[in-house]
Amino acid sequence: MRLLLKIVTGLLAFYAAFVVVFEAGYLGWAQPSFAGNGIPMMVLTTTDDAGDARSRMLAQFNTDGALYASAHHWPRGWYRRALQHPAVQVEIDGVVADYRAVSITGSEFERVAAAHPLPFMVRFLMGFPPEREILRLDPATPRPS
Repeated sequence: MRLLLKIVTGLLAFYAAFVVVFEAGYLGWAQPSFAGNGIPMMVLTTTDDAGDARSRMLAQFNTDGALYASAHHWPRGWYRRALQHPAVQVEIDGVVADYRAVSITGSEFERVAAAHPLPFMVRFLMGFPPEREILRLDPATPRPS
């Protein structure tokens, strides 16, 4: 029984270390693009209370013509900054534009989350992070119809 406990403890410690390296190192520091794997990417630039800008590579997704970003990892600094200072910039395919970040809830959240589910393997690699939060990114200036 002790051997089994040691094995399970070792596996859990290895998994926790893997998640930290994956989330903080690979996704956080390296900020890879998954565009080559068919995942549309964007660079979201937020500002903090001091007005300092920070950019983060994120997957982008569209539902019913609206642009969204999902906070579904442990680190969520970009998400908190976007809520505090919703005037953000988004770069998609080299084109930079101003947007307003809006947290979504209720039926809009349910519809968007259902349209873009997080597969089990994604949640496993991220260490089963807290429930996701989603931002809608509305163009700062309405586009002509």
